[in-house]
Amino acid sequence: MSEKEVGQKWDRCLADCAVKVGAGLGLGIVFSVIFFKRRTLPIAFGTGAGLGMAYSNCQNDLRSPYLLHSNTTKEQ
Repeated sequence: MSEKEVGQKWDRCLADCAVKVGAGLGLGIVFSVIFFKRRTLPIAFGTGAGLGMAYSNCQNDLRSPYLLHSNTTKEQ
């Protein structure tokens, strides 16, 4: 695996992490305000769930060097 491929995988991982943590944080805030009387438990749970999903996706992406992604295929 070349350095460029590793860099692309890390970029995808960081972008995925930002999206999932942001979505978990946002949903946690919404549930905290609406259902849980402004407690911090839903915020922490949503952020942790987003971080856990992102970590799992990154782990699978970095351990699978032979999968082709649609944006990296070459036309012959």
